[in-house]
Amino acid sequence: MRVLITGCNGQVGYCLTEQLNRKENTVVLALTRDDLDITDATAVQKIVFKFNPNVIINAAAHTAVDSAEKEMELSYKINRDGPKYLAEAAQKINAAMLHISTDYVFSGDKDGQYSPEDPTAPQGVYGQSKLAGEQAVIEACDKHIILRTAWVFGEHGNNFVKTMLRLGKDRDALSIVGDQFGGPTYAGDIADALIEIATQIEQGKSIEYGVYHFSGYPHVSWFEFAQAIFSEVKTQQVLNNIPALSSIPTTEYPTPAKRPANSKLATDKIMQSFGIEASDWQAALNQVKHYT
Repeated sequence: MRVLITGCNGQVGYCLTEQLNRKENTVVLALTRDDLDITDATAVQKIVFKFNPNVIINAAAHTAVDSAEKEMELSYKINRDGPKYLAEAAQKINAAMLHISTDYVFSGDKDGQYSPEDPTAPQGVYGQSKLAGEQAVIEACDKHIILRTAWVFGEHGNNFVKTMLRLGKDRDALSIVGDQFGGPTYAGDIADALIEIATQIEQGKSIEYGVYHFSGYPHVSWFEFAQAIFSEVKTQQVLNNIPALSSIPTTEYPTPAKRPANSKLATDKIMQSFGIEASDWQAALNQVKHYT
């Protein structure tokens, strides 16, 4: 299997690169933004045609949700145009295109879990540009998998777990939003899911291409996630100080971009199609000492 990874220094891209490099009979070309500007169609085609992958995994994205409100052009270039160029190149060499997307494509006001078939209604530039990227990939490449995920965390890159650990070192008390709900998702589990899908494609199994959801379970609020983080921190004696936590409504933590109140993604489709279970984020926190 020949796999091209874009965004290899991001949270998921880093895990993908590490895990695929340990996989037998696999050749990996892992690219950072400096290695390949995915918004340059000519550069994308040149690298894709030269490497000739079976699978392209796009882990590159403009994920600065608040900055996206001001950087609309940049967001669309990276989140829509880049995936489109990769998908077009994949189509020309009959490669599969695996593309990571987000819960932000939904309005966030549904009761219950979002299924892949639910209507999309992004509330900000980030979600709108990511949805445009999904649509571009679907139109450009027959063999596509769109993998929507949420609340990503891991040992590499910036994320909520690392923010909690950093703030917990210096503060006696933290106020955490308690009325936004979702499934924390370990980056290593996302990488595992993508590799499993790529492997089944390479093995010639019957694949239902399309949109899938993959995220963590059980669903919690950000406040409950923070409680779980500091519970592990206390158990593992990672910090000398454990701050007192209080739950606040979203209205007391205003941000330039609106956050979805409900980011709960239903993962039954990916289980039925690929045998992939939801991310066990609680197990991933057992290694919280590696996040410092």
